[in-house]
Amino acid sequence: MKTDGNVAPCYPITENDSDICESTIAIVKTIARSLFTCATGSHDWDHTLRVSRLCRRIGEAEGADLTVVLSAAFLHDIGRGYQDAVKGAICHAAKGAQLATPIVSKLAIHKNRKDNILHCIESHRFRGAVTPETIEAKVLFDADKLDAIGAVGVARAFMFAGEVGACLHNPNIDVTTAPSYSRNDTGYREFKVKLCKIRERILTKTGRQIAEERHRFMDHFFKRFIQEFNGER
Repeated sequence: MKTDGNVAPCYPITENDSDICESTIAIVKTIARSLFTCATGSHDWDHTLRVSRLCRRIGEAEGADLTVVLSAAFLHDIGRGYQDAVKGAICHAAKGAQLATPIVSKLAIHKNRKDNILHCIESHRFRGAVTPETIEAKVLFDADKLDAIGAVGVARAFMFAGEVGACLHNPNIDVTTAPSYSRNDTGYREFKVKLCKIRERILTKTGRQIAEERHRFMDHFFKRFIQEFNGER
């Protein structure tokens, strides 16, 4: 979708468009909640709620359209189960945008807002092919990434490792070469291949402030983890 500059929405905001449509957000939240009955713990409804809270915090500070960003937050991971079922063979962001289209199309909001919601969903993935272009997409991208670092991020990394049957740690391999969804797809591997890089990928000023502290905690944890694993502490 086209944007006017790097962070502006692609449409002029009228007085009505700038209002937060809490009723629309509530409708989307209810629909989205019903789609998480079989979600795994690392990407369950609780993750979605945490992301939505961060979206509101960052979105308010960055001047984002909260109707768009919160609606997208509640829908952003509805395609995750499809990706996990085929061990990463499909992109959950693209699948999520596809699944969200009939839901978003029925919302009583401007078409440009609908397009922006779908763009947010499609572009929220760290390893995705679509770049976040609007401020709303950048807010969702940051919120989702921030939930992957810090104390919660560490917990989620090990939770996901358990979900795919990974061991705690394998010191005999280069973890960066271990395949995803394998026995060596450990929490430490996730840190080395992805989580340690997130701080540098955050797109908003508010997000970067949050990321700095979370990164320091996570970095300290994994250094200590390796020391304890090796019996050094």
